[in-house]
Amino acid sequence: MAVEEAAPPDDSWHALDPGQALARLHADQQGLDPEEAAGRLHAHGPNALPPPRQVPGWHRLLRQFNDPLILFLLAAAVLSALLGHLVDAGVIAAVVVVNAVVGVVQEGRAEQALSALRSMLAPSARVLRAGHRATVAVETLVPGDVLLLEAGDRVPADARVLRARGLRVDESVLTGESVPADKQVEAVPVEAELGSRASMLYSGTLVATGQAVALVVATGPCTRIGRIGTLLGQVETLTTPLLRQIARFGRAFTAFALVSAVALLLFAVVVRDYAWLDALMVVVALAVGVVPESLPAVITITLAMGVRRMAARNAIVRRLPAVETLGATTVICSDKTGTLTRNEMTARSVATAAGRVEADGSGYAPEGRLRAHDGGDTALAAAQRVARIGLLCNDAQLRAGEDGWRVDGDPMEGALLALAGKAGFDAAAVRSAHPRLDEVPFDAAHRFMATLHADAEGPGALVCVKGAPEQVLALSTAQVGADGAGTALGTAAWRAAIDAAGADGQRVLGFAYRRLDQVPARFELDDIQGLVFAGIVGFIDPPREEAIRAVADCRRAGIAVKMITGDHAATAAAIAAQLRLADEVRVVTGQELDGVPDADLPALALQASVFARTTPEHKLRIVRALQSRGHTVAMTGDGVNDAPSLKQADIGIAMGHKGTEAAKEASQMVLADDNFASIAAAVHEGRAIHDNIRKVIAWTLPTNGGEALAVLLALLFGWLLPMTPAQILWINMVLTVSLGLSLAFEPPERGVMSRPPRRRDAPLVSPFMLWRIVLVSVLFSLAAFAMFGWAQARGHDIETARTMVVNTFCVLEIFYLFAVRYLHGTSFSLRGLRGTPAVLWAVGAVVVAQLGFTYLPWMHALFDSRPLPLPEGMAIVATGVALLVVLELEKWLLRRLDVFAELRTVAGSAATQGEATA
Repeated sequence: MAVEEAAPPDDSWHALDPGQALARLHADQQGLDPEEAAGRLHAHGPNALPPPRQVPGWHRLLRQFNDPLILFLLAAAVLSALLGHLVDAGVIAAVVVVNAVVGVVQEGRAEQALSALRSMLAPSARVLRAGHRATVAVETLVPGDVLLLEAGDRVPADARVLRARGLRVDESVLTGESVPADKQVEAVPVEAELGSRASMLYSGTLVATGQAVALVVATGPCTRIGRIGTLLGQVETLTTPLLRQIARFGRAFTAFALVSAVALLLFAVVVRDYAWLDALMVVVALAVGVVPESLPAVITITLAMGVRRMAARNAIVRRLPAVETLGATTVICSDKTGTLTRNEMTARSVATAAGRVEADGSGYAPEGRLRAHDGGDTALAAAQRVARIGLLCNDAQLRAGEDGWRVDGDPMEGALLALAGKAGFDAAAVRSAHPRLDEVPFDAAHRFMATLHADAEGPGALVCVKGAPEQVLALSTAQVGADGAGTALGTAAWRAAIDAAGADGQRVLGFAYRRLDQVPARFELDDIQGLVFAGIVGFIDPPREEAIRAVADCRRAGIAVKMITGDHAATAAAIAAQLRLADEVRVVTGQELDGVPDADLPALALQASVFARTTPEHKLRIVRALQSRGHTVAMTGDGVNDAPSLKQADIGIAMGHKGTEAAKEASQMVLADDNFASIAAAVHEGRAIHDNIRKVIAWTLPTNGGEALAVLLALLFGWLLPMTPAQILWINMVLTVSLGLSLAFEPPERGVMSRPPRRRDAPLVSPFMLWRIVLVSVLFSLAAFAMFGWAQARGHDIETARTMVVNTFCVLEIFYLFAVRYLHGTSFSLRGLRGTPAVLWAVGAVVVAQLGFTYLPWMHALFDSRPLPLPEGMAIVATGVALLVVLELEKWLLRRLDVFAELRTVAGSAATQGEATA
């Protein structure tokens, strides 16, 4: 038998009625014959996502060494080992190996993300085969199979609803909707958005309530989840700004160092007539000294310290470089439900004929009170009547726990119980006074729920109804008037009230009742008519208070916050206004995005604050559009639909509580508390970490440069070398790791979140840092030659003079460490001079090592050092103090003249990014 494609090109299954869908797949409601099912399985393949392409482990490992700086470090390690400097060689080799292992692990993230998507499918499914019920492996499902589903089942394939009773499906993993979606048999318009396709069930979603019979229309890669998996596999993992900067710096520095080393070797041999072996030893020692081989290790440790601090603030980092990326973030694209909002439905308003009432509080706590917006006590009494109906026509339960109140059941019904508590009702007492006799459960076909209760006011019965307000209005013939008596139904006024609540972003339910003279023998739909309309209740998932503050912090820091949600536009706009995402909130829907070409999307993405009713493709386009304008984008998400955009973003942030495994595996960071405020805290930490990395670089390069410049000048002018190759290696081994490493533990400077984000393409070595490298290198070399000459003038031998130069470099690097700890402020403060425990321990270790270098006889034999008199030692310390004073004067002068290079660079960044934060 010929079989149509599982997914029509126009993806229009939702617009077909059940008969048309069955005819298209040549199936019927009794299910396929086993032989037909086997044939279709052979034609369509298994209902599973294809496994990711496997990359051999050895290939991954070798790729990690394809980097100029890594190759240069390996060469330096080999040369260090040949010179007998085994400790230095070991440190370099360890750094290279660690980096390679981390890289191999990171490259496996895409495969893990796809594996997590495959795990979304249920292991088995109940179907009809030739009219008989059967349980089959989910992999064997084919288009044309008839599924049997009930509450608690995970939908195993995309399917068209054939029959449904009380069917509601949690589609949050695909649409981001916080409330289960009502499902129905009737077709919906072909242009309906994904979240509005009420006649469709999608693979990986969860049946919340009710039962269904559904026709499988797509399996495996053709399902919505399958398309997301394909999309995810096409997204290349981006490198972080830090990794790109280090790569650029590594290539430039490697080329410069190699050319300089060869030129210096030739100059020493040809011009200065050095022996080849002596010249090679000097050049190798100088190369090892100038190469910042400890820089990757110190940066890695700095990032690791940041990971620990972020974990304490509920941000769990899965990839080390992601820590620093947060500091460069210029746009945060955030999900709404549970991240910016509490993910707790709250009954916010009650509208009755007597007036409008507002409810205090949020969440499910039955605490607070009702406040009349207009109508006074009469409006409050009318609102209590509505709250009592909501309490009786309700299947949920509220429970108090250690972490607050929670609801067992439908979130909106839980919100109604909380509203009843605020209205002064005791739920148990009311239910006892009006025991439930029967019910008509909610069904998407009639869009309401009705309960039958014994009437405490007479021998008859009380019918309580809640549901879609338009449907409840259609069943009503009267309304409760302002005086509490029944009056004519004002349908037009109620429709206006419903529209007003919807414009405020509220979900609306209508409430009505009817008194029966006697209890019916059987409670049926015919008894639910002639109702008295009591009013409407507006629900909202309120924003987190801490999220409001965090959004304000981000905007002050020059970071734009954009909401990307699957929710309705009006709801998203109302929440965005409460969060104050922008001065003027602009909402763009998924349908509008479909009509925007890629060339025009970046401008729209910058202007809009909210993107509503979005699909995975929309989210991916938005992130790429922002990145095309040079923005560093952080993206939050929790569902399968978020995985591609999480992977595309510069830093993907998954939710820890409600996040799917697919989202977590595609992300670089996980929020333990699902709270947007934790993102703002992580950005603060990210900026502090980047500052510390800059401090490490600002300390490492000038100190190495000072040593290299001193030796280079001596070779160029034919002077005596102020240090021997072994002494250069000693300085490199003792100082660069110990003192530089202490900067990883620096606390953040003041005003970290008051600075605009740095530019995405900002170089690792900024103009100011380049100036500082040159200045400090020159000062170091001048101090070394001055000390060398002064020692000779005082009659010391060459060995003693060189020992004084080595100690001078050590003292200068210690005092420079205190100067570089504050890039944006003065070091002349009690806090600055006191230092951190890490700094004090590092300085203490260096002092002890230098005392050994200077005064231990066996060190004299190894490094040709000599003991120094006290006056020479005091002079060396005075040199360090003078350096600190000069550098503090330089910082003050640059701030005074407003030529601080980073400020100009950041200002330029802020100017280009201002359109995003406006």
